[in-house]
Amino acid sequence: MALLRSPKATSVDDENPYWMSFSDVMSGLLVIFILASVILILQLMELEQQTEQKQERLQEELVELEKEIEELRKAEQVRRNILTEAAEILQKRGIQVEVSENSTVLRIPNQLLGFDTAADQIGQQYEDTAREIGEVLHQLISKEDRSDYLDTVFVEGHTDSRPFTGRLCGEKGNWCLSTFRAISLWQFWERSLQENGKLSSLKNGEGKPLFSVSGYAETRPVVEDQRTADDYSKNRRIDIRFTIRRPSSEDYEKVRAKVDLTK
Repeated sequence: MALLRSPKATSVDDENPYWMSFSDVMSGLLVIFILASVILILQLMELEQQTEQKQERLQEELVELEKEIEELRKAEQVRRNILTEAAEILQKRGIQVEVSENSTVLRIPNQLLGFDTAADQIGQQYEDTAREIGEVLHQLISKEDRSDYLDTVFVEGHTDSRPFTGRLCGEKGNWCLSTFRAISLWQFWERSLQENGKLSSLKNGEGKPLFSVSGYAETRPVVEDQRTADDYSKNRRIDIRFTIRRPSSEDYEKVRAKVDLTK
């Protein structure tokens, strides 16, 4: 009698030859997912660190930008203080000078200097007044290193609208006359001011001479429609124009770049 053999047990893997391959694929994908997650987390942490560093740099740039703006504000305030203080001091001495509306020019009217028509020399009876103006300017500019905030102080000569054809200037006319008036006042200050109070000794923030002279002829009148002797006289004057130190074009580019970073 033949013995009956029980059928051989068959494993699931033997019955499903693709199951093991599927499990291996899933295990591999899980490992890849975990690795990708770790890499992503590390990248996010690095990105966060870079963002914090960028914000720190940006904050430093903003602080520096604010300092530069503050320096400009201080320079404008220094100029304003010089002009208002000069006007107040001279007014107390009976010398009526004028300050322009934008606080950039100290105007010396002709009645304080006595420039006659077609004349470029200060009247002798006005020399004491002219000297006091120069003394006050030196006193106020040299106070508290104010000159460091200034670029140039122009002694500007001006004429009335009537053409000047004097032998000294020839065809240069009022341009020559206005410039000679400015030179005349400057040379008078150089002769009359004490050695330790000369305006030529003042330097700007770059160590260059602070004062300069220029002439504008009749191109910048105080009175546009000149008809009377008083109208003409008002335009024959000296303006002391104060310009402050400002950033160079390169500095402006740096500032603009900093502003772009804030956007």
